[in-house]
Amino acid sequence: MSNPLLSFADLPGFAHIRPEHIGPALDLLLPAADAALELAVSPEVPAGYDALSAVLDVPLERLSRAWSAVGHLNAVANSPELREAYNANLGRVTDLYTRLGADERLYAKYKAVATSPAAAALAPARSQALAHAMRDFVLSGAELQGEAKARFAAIQERAAELGQQFSEHVLDATDGFALYATPEQMAGVPADVCQQTAEAAAAEGKTGHKLGLQMPVYLPMMQYATDRNLREQLYRAYATRASEFGPTEQDNTPLMRELLALRAEEAALLGHASYGHLSLVPKMAESPAQVTGFLADLARRARPHAERDLAELRSFAAEHLGLPDLQAWDQAFASEKLKELRYAFSEQEVKQYFTEPRVLAGLFNIVETLFEVQIRPDVAEVWHDSVRFYRIERVRAGQGTPELVGQFYLDPYARTGKRPGAWMDVVRGRWSRPDAPGSAPQTPVAHLVCNFAAPVGTEGGKDRPALLTHDDVITLFHEFGHGLHHLLTQVNELAVAGISGVEWDAVELPSQFMENFCWEWQVLSQLTAHVETGEPLPRPLFDRMLAARNFQSGLQTLRQIEFSMIDMRIHTLAGAASQVQAVIDAVRAEVSVNPPPDFNRFQHSFSHIFAGGYSAGYYSYKWAELLSADAFAAFEELGVFNPEVGQRFRREILEVGGSRPAMASFKAFRGREPSIDALLRHQGMA
Repeated sequence: MSNPLLSFADLPGFAHIRPEHIGPALDLLLPAADAALELAVSPEVPAGYDALSAVLDVPLERLSRAWSAVGHLNAVANSPELREAYNANLGRVTDLYTRLGADERLYAKYKAVATSPAAAALAPARSQALAHAMRDFVLSGAELQGEAKARFAAIQERAAELGQQFSEHVLDATDGFALYATPEQMAGVPADVCQQTAEAAAAEGKTGHKLGLQMPVYLPMMQYATDRNLREQLYRAYATRASEFGPTEQDNTPLMRELLALRAEEAALLGHASYGHLSLVPKMAESPAQVTGFLADLARRARPHAERDLAELRSFAAEHLGLPDLQAWDQAFASEKLKELRYAFSEQEVKQYFTEPRVLAGLFNIVETLFEVQIRPDVAEVWHDSVRFYRIERVRAGQGTPELVGQFYLDPYARTGKRPGAWMDVVRGRWSRPDAPGSAPQTPVAHLVCNFAAPVGTEGGKDRPALLTHDDVITLFHEFGHGLHHLLTQVNELAVAGISGVEWDAVELPSQFMENFCWEWQVLSQLTAHVETGEPLPRPLFDRMLAARNFQSGLQTLRQIEFSMIDMRIHTLAGAASQVQAVIDAVRAEVSVNPPPDFNRFQHSFSHIFAGGYSAGYYSYKWAELLSADAFAAFEELGVFNPEVGQRFRREILEVGGSRPAMASFKAFRGREPSIDALLRHQGMA
């Protein structure tokens, strides 16, 4: 048991996991899963829910936890050795899950369970898990035969390889870029970014400032750098990552083409008109036409606002900034200047009030108040010294001892070798383990990962805390919403506990719901403290921020609709695999009022749909935003810190996880179906 990937008694031994552990661990876990499958389909195991779970679910859950730990490290602590070991074993793991999902013997066993008299007596969560299992067997090719089944398996393996390569190319293109600027070229850039980039250059023995494409540097450079040529160089590098404009070995063009072709072939094998149709089978939306209709309606409402936003920006740039030919690399800069003029504040000014310790304390206080839990620091092995670990506890009525609800890792800062973006991921789920009957359920554990700027410098002999932009704060609340969905579940059935089993276009509901708190005075007054004076955010400054909340919301809404439309169309139109750029251009002609330059290749780093779980599902963000805005309206109506509403949200949304349809959970919380009114109001487009 010296291999940390084979220890399942508690939390992963992240500090001790090495690339050389991966192969030997899978050499044991994969055969164990195969043996469990053979036992499950044998006459020795009756066609019963408990019997199948006891035999099959335990070895599969162990495999999942081990491989999840490896995948997590590959995303947050990437190295050539780890990448090589991950890729060497990816095919083995993919093959096991593909065979498992397509095994007609196991499918027959589950059919027998589903049609037995005992099925009617299953608890609701188990009934939902069984229904999902039956659906997923079909989606996994269990009804295919002969060559079709073999081809389906080959598609799964190849698609997994391509997705991993896509992600690696984006990471390498992001980390591999460097531009060195003189102090004169850094005019206008915030002092903390200047210090960070100067330290990065000095670490390499260079003078000046080292600029990269990680968000904590790239975004403020685009917002504040007065050197237009510098902004253009950075924009071109960012917008062409992993494309034909860079190293051939990092070009994602052939990967996208092959992935889209494979997905179309997979859909055809399973009897669906397109991958878009296939993708929606387990989602709330019923058809690609319904999705595109929803997006088109939202685009129609947003377009007049977007046209006004763009006209104002162009006029301002020409009149005040000497930029009559506003370009893509000018837009963030001009927008920041316009916002400063119109609302008399800057993002940099606001940032001084959002110190990371204060923001976390405020966030935790909100969660503790609304959902009747306590969040405490905890101890665990971590993969980087900046990672923290926490536990969530609850004291139930009549109990004096706190009950452990869940635990989570927080990895806040950007660094080399860490995937861009922010996400929540599962370490393990809540589960009444069949190998530990009668014991308390296994508690859930989550990863919360962001890419904020790390602390820079000292003040009075102490390290200065990290400073977050308001957008960073919103991102933190968003990912914490995902975490709460996973961690506060009270469902003991692994397949539908927490976020498991939740329709993909509803899984963003809790995350986007939490974002709304970042615009409430009662909240911000608690989680702000000026980095130098300790004073909370002044109310007049908050009022100006609130007034600016929907600044360019029309443009931002159309941008998200554009991405969503592109995603759905390249996954539904015949022949789209060979004409991705043409599809993108057509969508932009239809939707966008501000198309990017011809050289823009955003799709080459669109990891959500090519290396994540959002293929033919990116619309989920706008779909769930409608749900989340309407859900938050209940708090607006009855009080942001209303404990009764908080308890109802916890009980009807967070605790039930995927144990019932998302619409049923929403209606149980809100008392009706969702309305678009709150979304339009929140975005200033009512």
